[in-house]
Order: sequence, then C-alpha cells, then structure tokens
Amino acid sequence: MNGRIFQLNCSDGGVPKLPVREAVLTPTGLIGDRQAHPSIHGGPERALCLYALEQILALQAEGHPIYPGSVGENVTVTGLDWNALEPGSRLALGDEVLIEITSYAGPCQNIKASFAAGEFQRISQKTHPGEARLYARVLQTGRLAIGQPIVLLKSNGDG
Repeated sequence: MNGRIFQLNCSDGGVPKLPVREAVLTPTGLIGDRQAHPSIHGGPERALCLYALEQILALQAEGHPIYPGSVGENVTVTGLDWNALEPGSRLALGDEVLIEITSYAGPCQNIKASFAAGEFQRISQKTHPGEARLYARVLQTGRLAIGQPIVLLKSNGDG
C-alpha cells in the first residue's frame, strides 16, 4: 500500500496548522512546528500527527468546513488505506524518514471550528472507528517534502 505526502503543516501553536513545502523531522516533531499544549500533544510518542486527505474530503461532503491542517495534523497523506493503519504500523516517508503509529489522536474542542455545529467528536476513534487522526513516533529522522512517497511497511510485531 503506497501513498504520498499531500501537505505538510506547521504552526506556532494551535490550529489551524499552515502548509509548508518541506520540513525537517526530529525525534520530537517538525522543525518550525510547536504545540500549544505539549502535555497533551507532542513529545516522542506523539511527535507527528497524520490525517488522510480522503477522510477530509468525506467530511467536507458531509458539510463540515474541515480542510488540510485545520484539525492539527502535521502530515496530510493521500493514497493510503486509512483503515489499515493502526498502532504498530510502520511507514517510510520519502527516502529518509521512518515512523511508527503509536495511537489514535483524540479530538478536542480546539478543532470544533472544522466541524458543522462544532461536532469535533466526529473524528473520535471510539465513536467513528477508522476515521481518527493518528499519532506517530519517529524511528528515523530526515527531510520531508510534499509529493514524497509513503510506503506501509510491516508492523512492529510482524518482525
């Protein structure tokens, strides 16, 4: 299963995160990106937040004003089977970066502007399985750029 980086997103804290053409990924996240609440977001186990363009488009079709970066994801991906990704999944991004999905990102009220009637729980893994954003840890750092390929590798437990 292969995809690509549709958009990279950074902010000085909070949402929306704004698009950048490229960024360097460190063990704690993208250089130039900051989290407003580092005790909730960020850190080594939540260094990167990912979301699928296909999920965003489906939510727009439901009438939600969501757009890439508006729910705080650092990497908007396209072309992956989003439902196949889960904690333990490993992804190669471009030629340098390797990440491992660690958890589903719980929605919070800071992203309510991206949803009709403020229904930010619309992307909760508990109520809408397979439609949540994903957090990842960085296994190998490097440079990321829009358009780079993303390859799903074997999960951590698969050897």
